[in-house]
Amino acid sequence: MSDTYVRLVHTGQLGPEDLAAVRALLDGAFEGDFGDEDFEHALGGMHALVYEEGEPVAHGSVVQRRVLHGGRALRAGYVEAVAVRADRRRRGLGGEVMAALETVIGRAYVLGALSASEAGAALYTGRGWRPYPGRIGVLGPDGPVRLAEEEGSTFVWTPPGGIPPDPAGRLDFDWRDGDVL
Repeated sequence: MSDTYVRLVHTGQLGPEDLAAVRALLDGAFEGDFGDEDFEHALGGMHALVYEEGEPVAHGSVVQRRVLHGGRALRAGYVEAVAVRADRRRRGLGGEVMAALETVIGRAYVLGALSASEAGAALYTGRGWRPYPGRIGVLGPDGPVRLAEEEGSTFVWTPPGGIPPDPAGRLDFDWRDGDVL
């Protein structure tokens, strides 16, 4: 029997050793394309960690972001830093991470959102996440800014009882340093 389990925990409950292990996992999984600002974006919310033999082998987090849409500020659960260790891929661990994060989103948010790479898109579409067909923007320091390069790679998921976004509308996410989405 394998010693595999999922741990759902808030950033505030992760000690320095836990955070170092998560960062090492992410650095390895993203092959050096995961910076300090990317890690910062993954903090402050709930983390889903899959452990095998006491070691983290998969991770994802969901953090709160405000999204302006149709004249309303929506409370969105934004998924960050989904990764599976290279030697553990294609075993369903990414799905386990997403299932845990979707539970959080379904209980605490009216909308789920994430920015997907081409490599990760299949995981999300297979779980019912859809590329948002409308315009994407950010509420920058000088006002709203369209992010045309994010259109097509920003995915949304509406939990039961959530608010499905109008595809003719625009999603404007709150500002943050680094990659805004």
